[in-house]
Amino acid sequence: MLAYVSVKGQFLQDAPEIEEMVRAKVEERLGIRISRESSEYQSWRNSLGNAMYHVMNSPDIPNDAGVAIEYRLHGRGQRIDFMVSGHDENGIAQLLLVELKQWQEVEFSPLDDHVRTYLHGGLVNVSHPSYQVWSYGRLLHDFYEYVVSDPVVVSPSAYLHNCHVATVIKSGRYSDLLAKAPVFLANEHRELQHMIASTVRSGDSGNVIRRVESSPVQVSKQLVDALESMLRGNEEFVLIDDQKTAFESIRDAIRNVPDKGKGVMLVKGGPGTGKSVIAINALVDLLAQNLNVRYVTKNAAPRAVYQSKLKGRRLDVATNNLFVSSDTFHDVATDAFDVLLVDEAHRLVEKSGFYRNLGENQIAEVINAAKVNVFFADESQLVTWRDIGTLENIRAASRDAGIPMKEFELTSQFRCAGSTEYLGWLDHTLGLGGDEKASLRNSEFELRQFSDPSEMRDYIVEKNRLNNKSRLLAGYCWDWVSKKDPSLFDIEFPESHFSMKWNLTDDGSAWMISPTSINEVGCIHTCQGLEGDFIGVIIGDDLEVVDGVLRGNPFKRSKGDQSLRGFKAAFKVDPESATARADVLIRNTYRTLLTRGMLGTAIYCTNIEVREFLNVRMME
Repeated sequence: MLAYVSVKGQFLQDAPEIEEMVRAKVEERLGIRISRESSEYQSWRNSLGNAMYHVMNSPDIPNDAGVAIEYRLHGRGQRIDFMVSGHDENGIAQLLLVELKQWQEVEFSPLDDHVRTYLHGGLVNVSHPSYQVWSYGRLLHDFYEYVVSDPVVVSPSAYLHNCHVATVIKSGRYSDLLAKAPVFLANEHRELQHMIASTVRSGDSGNVIRRVESSPVQVSKQLVDALESMLRGNEEFVLIDDQKTAFESIRDAIRNVPDKGKGVMLVKGGPGTGKSVIAINALVDLLAQNLNVRYVTKNAAPRAVYQSKLKGRRLDVATNNLFVSSDTFHDVATDAFDVLLVDEAHRLVEKSGFYRNLGENQIAEVINAAKVNVFFADESQLVTWRDIGTLENIRAASRDAGIPMKEFELTSQFRCAGSTEYLGWLDHTLGLGGDEKASLRNSEFELRQFSDPSEMRDYIVEKNRLNNKSRLLAGYCWDWVSKKDPSLFDIEFPESHFSMKWNLTDDGSAWMISPTSINEVGCIHTCQGLEGDFIGVIIGDDLEVVDGVLRGNPFKRSKGDQSLRGFKAAFKVDPESATARADVLIRNTYRTLLTRGMLGTAIYCTNIEVREFLNVRMME
């Protein structure tokens, strides 16, 4: 959806008041209110009324070349800052994208395709501008029928009009990105001007831009073929038993949703039942049917890992565009998508955004955004104070929207060596239901407890040498001190010569599959929804034995733990209720950590009473 569309000549006349015009149009057409005191409003004045005015103010750029500002991509929260349209000397349609940044200083980031700059009052990792605008161009190329079929040549670029130093932003480290989407700095407005003028030789009065805006979604055949090929060659995505039944039932249900109707499906299943496998297969299958479909999760880790597993040399950013955060639907138009596949739906929350101030309810927002929603949920994996994705909340949101729901349940379990005995034993041990008669004596799952953390670490490291699929995890009971001082360790047991750091550094959300991850300790946020062969779990002091049963103690969590944010405020109002809720979240967290292993789990408990409690339970 376009906020502002005109031609170059009119844009130059509007430039002195462009920030006010864009503010009014963004509110009118996009439904987004921008304060005149906000940084975004000021950026429009600086980037559009000043920087792009001087770029576009050239007799070599046709007066009737199309100009668009703040174009929101179909079904996305992201907006393209500036677009220019027209035709080249051979009459071929051209669309130039310009990502505008006010950054003054840029540093290297440890993350691939990222840099670091000052935002929100601190130094943060952000996508390199070339990657960001290139990803927008690829989305247009892969999902817009007009761009695919006519065709339209899409040329992305970025303009950092306050940045004077090229050392980082144009480093050879980013040469591949810069070749696809060049960056222009403060002293290079003439170069950007020349690129536009040499590409757009004749104007189109904004026709190309308007046709892009009205273009229906059509997935490019090249993308679908590549994804299907990768699924066929990847045994991790083969559907087995009731996974296949659920998958075919979902396909059938989607076919039977009336053209003008909506549908909601709820797929229930515990750890290892194949919820994510079904979601990925459904994603590829529905894309092949030319449906506008996305894979959605709140947690970034599953998105990063599945993107990586499906990403081939031919796909690059196209794959990334298929995987989106549940934070992006608070301002999306009704039925902008055909299907949304919402994995880890139990992790949905109310408020979205960096400051948690956007939207009202992510369950309702994703239901609004698509004709058909498929929620994959396991409410026993509710692990943070903000999680609202209970089965009843999903059902209630569907009822409130007046949409019929179909439910499916997965029972066959393929994680933990397929051991229903282990899962029953674990749930009963943690006081989360389960089978009180469940015993490990007949289980093929390898569960070991260590009294020394270094011995457990060495055991997992040795297992990892086989295929790099074993990892160390821990409850969030240790402060992340290495974030500010890399010379420090986060989790230390001096008497055992054990010193390790938390993850979330160089590998970001893809930590679970990084070749160097064995050297760090992961947490719930980088492993939920994922799996390894052998998993070592450090159970911290937040799990205690109280009156002969295990209980969670929220006061033993790290002060930096965001998953219980809101507990202290609730505790002041109703201590008993708040403590009971936190207790369940902590036990759910350890249930999730202890079910990440496909073949085995190793445990080290910091609390001796918990260690002895587990020893007794393991012998029963």
